[in-house]
Amino acid sequence: MLFDFFYLVAELKKVPRSGWKNKVGIEHPESVADHSYGTAVMAMVLSDLHNFDTEKIIKMALLHDLAESITGDFMPGEISKENKKTVEDDAMKEILSKIPRDVANQYSELWKEYSELQTKESVLLHDVDKLEMAIQAVKYSSEGFSNEKLRTFLESAKNEIKSKEIHDILDTISYK
Repeated sequence: MLFDFFYLVAELKKVPRSGWKNKVGIEHPESVADHSYGTAVMAMVLSDLHNFDTEKIIKMALLHDLAESITGDFMPGEISKENKKTVEDDAMKEILSKIPRDVANQYSELWKEYSELQTKESVLLHDVDKLEMAIQAVKYSSEGFSNEKLRTFLESAKNEIKSKEIHDILDTISYK
């Protein structure tokens, strides 16, 4: 039972972030697992700086894209937001069915909290998710990929991030 869960977690290492591949033309982009790790570290630091519940935000960050081990990585607009939520909720139920119920229930609550932006931790994590994407765009720019194509990712982050503090971090970003 746990093996099946851990196997699905490991699948994230093989799921490419589709926007980099399809919109920028990066043949071997970062994986969803790469993105999730970066997001978790950034969320940990920002949570500690704000005295938020850091254990909760780290768990939430590690879970936030886990459904993609089954669904793959959808680009914005690829499917409706409602359909994406349903597909990902179903995938999370399947994934979490592979671990003991008490732990699965805890993770399911964290998934719901993240999905529904119910707390300061979930709001921060949504912002950090976009910040990580913007930083990755800068990294790809420094590797010679098209600034014009990458600019859409930075603009998306600027439009979706709600926190002034994270906007201030974004304002320091420039392409190399």
